[in-house]
Amino acid sequence: MGDVLGYRRLLGVIAPSTNTTVQPEMEWMRPEGVTNHFSRIFVEDPVALNNEDFIAGTTAIAENTLDAVRSVMTCRPDYLVLGMSAITFYGGVQGSLDFKQKVEDVAGVGASTGAESVAAALKAYGVRTVSFVSPYYPVANAEVRRFLEESGFSVVRDVPLECKRWTDIAKVTPQRLREVIDHLDGPEVDAIVQVGTNMSMVRLAAEKEATLGKPVIAINTATYWHGLRACGIDDKVQGLGRLLAEF
Repeated sequence: MGDVLGYRRLLGVIAPSTNTTVQPEMEWMRPEGVTNHFSRIFVEDPVALNNEDFIAGTTAIAENTLDAVRSVMTCRPDYLVLGMSAITFYGGVQGSLDFKQKVEDVAGVGASTGAESVAAALKAYGVRTVSFVSPYYPVANAEVRRFLEESGFSVVRDVPLECKRWTDIAKVTPQRLREVIDHLDGPEVDAIVQVGTNMSMVRLAAEKEATLGKPVIAINTATYWHGLRACGIDDKVQGLGRLLAEF
């Protein structure tokens, strides 16, 4: 007998303990027969006032990730969806692959990371030039830019919102993000990307994608989509953007 509720797949979803966005947003995307099982990476909610503070905070997340992986694996999920983003971009493509390998070695199952999922989504759309917004400090935006460029994309513009606390990221309003998206857009931009998993943009991205007529990709959408497709779940989820509805 298989799992009564998760009879198609059990997904382990990993995110920082301060994150209040990944869990509800990924529930919106969950098809029938797939269940999400959340595990939190313990991290403090420090004040970040500069690049160095931000890097220290994300390093703490990286160091505690494997404990959260070990915890969620006790429910025997089929696959992991990693709902943290900054650390998955660090070190370019190779750094991203190395981080993913560490997780998979401990888990014994596959995992989708934010960085690889964004790249896969952009390739699915067939775009080349992008702009992106993050809640990060400039030092982390530089890592995102490096990863995207190494993955074959040209970055036109980026905006680091420099949120002071991890919990502040969830307080960035849709109105503020609309203003940033308008700044990031332009005729030379094929797609707009949002990174930073505690910044809620799944529904706003779908809205702006419809009005702009070009891809607007929220990282939580991309990562969950990537996880579903990696597990052979091809359901088309409506109302949350073209990525889940068409690809």
